[in-house]
Amino acid sequence: MNYPLAGRTALVTGVSRPKGIGYAVASRLAELGANVVVHHFAPHDAEQPWGGADVEAVRSGIRSALTGGAQTADFHADLADAGAAVTLIDDAAAVTGRLDILVCNQARSGGDGTILEATDETLDAHWTVNARATVLMTKRFTELFQWDRTEEGTGRAIWLTSGQLFGPMRSEMSYALSKAALAGATPSAAAELLAHGVLLNTVNPGPTNTGYLDPETTDRPEILDELRAAMPLGRFGAPDDVARLIAWLVGSDGRWVVGEVISSDGGFRLGL
Repeated sequence: MNYPLAGRTALVTGVSRPKGIGYAVASRLAELGANVVVHHFAPHDAEQPWGGADVEAVRSGIRSALTGGAQTADFHADLADAGAAVTLIDDAAAVTGRLDILVCNQARSGGDGTILEATDETLDAHWTVNARATVLMTKRFTELFQWDRTEEGTGRAIWLTSGQLFGPMRSEMSYALSKAALAGATPSAAAELLAHGVLLNTVNPGPTNTGYLDPETTDRPEILDELRAAMPLGRFGAPDDVARLIAWLVGSDGRWVVGEVISSDGGFRLGL
């Protein structure tokens, strides 16, 4: 069988739950033949209304998705810690001796508030995980990447944002600021990374149900019906919807796409 990502190694961060975007991305890349290294920090999810999950279930699921003799490994890290971002990249690269794909899916969520409730602590907590860690991981990834000077041999970096440019994210000021920084900096970062053979794009998944949009576990019940009504195709996004786009971007078909902020939201932003 043809495995288009065979021989390439990917690191996907924020893979703590089988219902999450990170897990869907990691599983799809594994199915396409990549060696897949995942990062998790389960304590964060355990504090959320939708709850955490058994990390062993994540390991088992990704192992079952591997193809063509590919390898997998996983690392626990709090990316708010100084030095953790660089250490994670080094550890991931050591698994196979190379790192070709980086998907920065990790995110701190919850414990936020309106702009009138913002504090040093809430702003810094979201910034360190969502923005600072993403930038530092991308920097280290690029430093280690060995480009063979061909289009097919380019590295791929994916950042994730949250559509904060298309409408207000009430009571999520710290989160929105940290994610807006990534979207806003994408063209500048992508231009600088090109010289090193790394193609950077940022993805906005839109409302994607990773558990936080289920009525029994949502942290925003007051807007759930409003959100659902705003979905033109009649449903929320699924994690695999995002995974399909990211898999395309990091594969050979995405070799000419760089510096873009791409929405995969089923038209949600068009109805706002």
